[in-house]
Amino acid sequence: MTKLDSRQLQTKRRKIGMIFQHFNLLSSSTVAENIAFPLKLAGMGQAAIQARIKELLDLVGLQEHAHKYPSQLSGGQKQRVGIARALANHPDILLCDEATSALDPQTTNAILALLLDINRKLGITILLITHEMQVIRAICDRVAVMEKGLIVETGKVLDVFLKPQHAVTKEFVGQVSDFAQSSDRDPIVKQGEKQGTVIRITYIGAKTYEPILFETVKSTNVSFAILQGTISSMKSVPYGQLVAQLTGGHQEEIDSVIAKLEQEGIDVEVLNA
Repeated sequence: MTKLDSRQLQTKRRKIGMIFQHFNLLSSSTVAENIAFPLKLAGMGQAAIQARIKELLDLVGLQEHAHKYPSQLSGGQKQRVGIARALANHPDILLCDEATSALDPQTTNAILALLLDINRKLGITILLITHEMQVIRAICDRVAVMEKGLIVETGKVLDVFLKPQHAVTKEFVGQVSDFAQSSDRDPIVKQGEKQGTVIRITYIGAKTYEPILFETVKSTNVSFAILQGTISSMKSVPYGQLVAQLTGGHQEEIDSVIAKLEQEGIDVEVLNA
């Protein structure tokens, strides 16, 4: 193992701010005092502390609550205090440990929107630890799935959600799936394969809203019936999936339609091959 000198070690250090599931606020301190706590530990002067408190209260939307105590706040407001406190010393990484699991759905959405806003404004890396896959889908770019302390699957959120490989990932994704992952045992596929080829088509980005399947088959003898479909989004990226039955013409024509779809950058999976 190569030894690192002190300068190399210094460049590898990263400051981490921590957001907890159950807020962990000081109950006998006000909102402002909770935010000031890590700043005092860091030895910051009083004037600088007050300026930083104001800046953070503005960022998390608690300008009018500076002198309230945690018992006077809602769960969402307490978590906003926790976020402000975690950001106080300008961390490089914001670590969120189940930061939304104690909140109701509406408050969760508001906190996720705040985290996205913080990410855009500050350019800070946010690392979320969560069992709530809708949280991952809403704001994350990449995901790592763990089982028994080991990473079993990792990748871009879209890739992992649309094509989960590991059994644990499939179970997690199934919690928020707005589209049944049809297989060769699915009743929909069984019904469709009686008369033709059943395919699953995945659209990502602007192609989601384009009539690509129709345009591809209209000049052929192939016709299609949509057995199942959905359009949704992950973070700000739209995606769509269709399960369609292709009939008519010869098998060569159907194969040609599939090839043309793939040439358009569309992911096609034959479900009854």
